[in-house]
Amino acid sequence: MAEVFHFILFLFLNCGSFALVSTRPADHTTVVSSTVESDATSSTTVSLFSAGNTNTPNTTDSPTTGFRTSYSKSTTKSPTTAKHQAEDSHTTADKAASRKEPKEEEEGPLELECPPLGLESLKVKDNQLRASSYKRRGLGPHRGRLNIQSGIEDGDIYDGAWCAQHKDKEQWLEVDARRLTRFTGVVLQGRSSIWSWDMVHTYKVQFSNDSVVWKPCLNGTEEAVFEGNKDTETPVLGLFDTSVVARYIRINPQTWYQNGTDGDICLRAEVLGCALPDPSNVYPWQTEPAQSKDKLDFRHHNYKEMRKLMKSVNEECPDITRIYSIGKSYTGLKLYVMEISDNPGKHELGEPEFRYVAGMHGNEVLGRELLLNLMQHMCQEYKRGDQRVVQLVKETRIHLLPSMNPDGYEMAYKKGSELAGWALGRYSYEGIDMNHNFADLNSVMWSAIELQTDPTKLINHYFPIPEQYTSEEAFVASETRAVIDWMQNIPFVLSANLHGGELVVTYPYDMTRDWAPREHTPTPDESFFRWLATVYASTNQVMSNPDRRPCHNKDFLRYNNIINGADWHNVPGSMNDFSYLHTNCFEVTVELSCDKFPHASELPVEWQNNRESLLVYMEQVHRGIKGVVRDKDTEAGIPDAIIKVDDIDHHIRSAADGDYWRLLNPGEYHLTVSAEGYVPSSRTCQVMYDYYPTICDFRLAKVPKQSLKEILSKGGKLPKDLQLRLRQLRLRKLRVTTKTINQRRAAAAAARRAKRV
Repeated sequence: MAEVFHFILFLFLNCGSFALVSTRPADHTTVVSSTVESDATSSTTVSLFSAGNTNTPNTTDSPTTGFRTSYSKSTTKSPTTAKHQAEDSHTTADKAASRKEPKEEEEGPLELECPPLGLESLKVKDNQLRASSYKRRGLGPHRGRLNIQSGIEDGDIYDGAWCAQHKDKEQWLEVDARRLTRFTGVVLQGRSSIWSWDMVHTYKVQFSNDSVVWKPCLNGTEEAVFEGNKDTETPVLGLFDTSVVARYIRINPQTWYQNGTDGDICLRAEVLGCALPDPSNVYPWQTEPAQSKDKLDFRHHNYKEMRKLMKSVNEECPDITRIYSIGKSYTGLKLYVMEISDNPGKHELGEPEFRYVAGMHGNEVLGRELLLNLMQHMCQEYKRGDQRVVQLVKETRIHLLPSMNPDGYEMAYKKGSELAGWALGRYSYEGIDMNHNFADLNSVMWSAIELQTDPTKLINHYFPIPEQYTSEEAFVASETRAVIDWMQNIPFVLSANLHGGELVVTYPYDMTRDWAPREHTPTPDESFFRWLATVYASTNQVMSNPDRRPCHNKDFLRYNNIINGADWHNVPGSMNDFSYLHTNCFEVTVELSCDKFPHASELPVEWQNNRESLLVYMEQVHRGIKGVVRDKDTEAGIPDAIIKVDDIDHHIRSAADGDYWRLLNPGEYHLTVSAEGYVPSSRTCQVMYDYYPTICDFRLAKVPKQSLKEILSKGGKLPKDLQLRLRQLRLRKLRVTTKTINQRRAAAAAARRAKRV
């Protein structure tokens, strides 16, 4: 059956059938640069499979047309993209630009003919990678993945590339696609290392259907030589003008950086290829991950497309959504937030506020797309009547900030998923890493602890922002300032900060006390933070897979995919720590994927991996205790009341209406509430395992002096009970005063007697 299938496939390929192999019309692309320009009008495909004989390579009669070492920018758009662009609402600047003749095509990312096989995303497994040789296990073929990051020390099992043991032109890295694949290109990168400088300057490519007989990639009648890397980090794309159908592909380095005798053959790579249909199930072991059944807009959205999508969600669900901006980026792009609530635009008494923040690092794009998917999903499911989503919307005020660093994202987006590299777009336009840009309140807290001899006088919450941080000269990103104002204006209870490049959930503190590179540094709420991190990690389909491969240089499976942030690496000025120490909000960081910038074809699977995690984490805002602190006489809410939980050295405060939320694990807790001008009140509250929180309201009585001032200021008469208490206070004060006077008289008389003697 397999031989018949190969024969039919061979005929289809040689006849140019659009069903199995598509061509790429040259008149729809513009070549940016190339080593050898093509004269052909279309891309051809070469097949290494002949009818009935899988050991003898065979090619079509179509001539090869050279090769490209750069890429082409597509000027055609998919129907979905074209539709979105046609409907987009323009700003004044956009309208002015649209009047220019002729209209210039907006610069966008490279549109690859075929997606990556998945070396970077780990879709390609370790046993699919082979090499001619390797220096040691840590530099084996399984490490030859695009953007893989090394450990701090060279020589461990987590080095940053495949490196050949020998230094000659016979070395190769081989990828087994496990099925018939139409290969279209290779992306190459040098070695990730802070100690070594290794890269491949030029390379050849070969193909095979059995890993025994190999066919070279040709440039006309000669074997093609592709340009490689000039530095260790910038990805370089080599596209084949003639795509080739095969199962195996080899990258064969020809020249490399040689630092005397120390230069090694090292590379990281990604392979581009379209898997061909497998109707006869020849490769049953190659199972594709289940695609999402949700009808969502799975693609990468630039700033205009993101804004348009958010607007479409708001128009579809106007009763439960609201779009607002919290500020602007350095270049003037607005930081848009989608609010989802049954009463948008208003804080409801007792309803907790939740936020998701994505895109702090602009090139870590998966969080951005997941939040756009989430707002679409919640709108659709609310309209459909899904009770879980309906309950979340009615009982929670949800805020989604999909892009905290839109400037950085636009930089990465213009390069595209495979060519953006590991760092391009990470920082703000000014070059600021926002994950280190919040006020360092940890040092303020620990300095106070060292200087204060009386522990009862120490504050442990709502630390003020240092004056030097708020000055105009402080090197603080405009995006960071906008988020801080947002935090101060809304009483957030729970948050998650979505990142990429790893698979782990980290929780505060992110900063070590003694500035050590890494050291476990827990908060007083360590147990609940571990619960929060576990909730997300245990429901994430990739993190919870016990057989998954570590992403880069640390095996987080050993920690159940959660870790104290400072125990991973020291991050002064993180948003997590600032949120915990300056506001009531508990926040964790979620590293969503090994690949910072997944290809658009992987977005449906990533949504499937994270959908349940995103929903169940939001539901944790209803854990613990909540209530309202009121004035006993007027029933008015008391703002800024301090809620203290015995044995947990971190207090919180009530919001403007007097409502509060204290996240806690199940158990019995003794709470004490105090406020200026009021008598403190205490009670014991039991937190159950239920989904909903325990209600613990407090009514505080004013201290008599405060009550007296308020009554007299209004010209009122004192109640009898207050008059009695006032008389008692006056008598007590009179007794104390009389006693003091008598003691002074006795002391004076004793002094006179002593003088006479």
